Amino acid sequence: MPELVRPSERYKDSFLDAVREAQAQRSGLGDTLIWDLNTITADFGQVLRGLTRYEPGNALPAGFVHSEYRWLVEGSDYLGRVSIRHSLTDSLREYGGHIGYEIRPSARRRGYGTLILRLALERARELGIGPVLITCDVDNFGSRGVIEANGGVLEGEFEVPQHQDKPIRRYWVTLPGSED
Repeated sequence: MPELVRPSERYKDSFLDAVREAQAQRSGLGDTLIWDLNTITADFGQVLRGLTRYEPGNALPAGFVHSEYRWLVEGSDYLGRVSIRHSLTDSLREYGGHIGYEIRPSARRRGYGTLILRLALERARELGIGPVLITCDVDNFGSRGVIEANGGVLEGEFEVPQHQDKPIRRYWVTLPGSED
């Protein structure tokens, strides 16, 4: 059964495979798996430290919020990643939201997007975050479906000057037990 875990050396080979997949496919869906393979292979520990640098207990640079990365894994296989931001800045309220997620290309269209968002929303509820803002590009129909399947209610479509040349959609998810 897939689960969310902290990024770990245990999943290095599978993570590197996911980066190679993303680079080969260049899907145009905002992939964050486009990393320099030589750099991350040379010092994977640095990658892991970078992914945990905004967790609570760490000093934050100006304009940043506490957040956490979690990886969706099954056994030793890396399937995707999610970032959960514990609060919002004005910029994140406009574009980005509380949760961002991505599924590796070979695992897409198999229900993992819906699962990773459901698990991230459970974690957000544990953290006392709510309601939760999630955004996606207006033409990202897969993500729209994932968000809506997890209870996302569309606020609207918005032009965001610093984001490409297309509008985004903002969704809100009210979590059971979260404060509005």
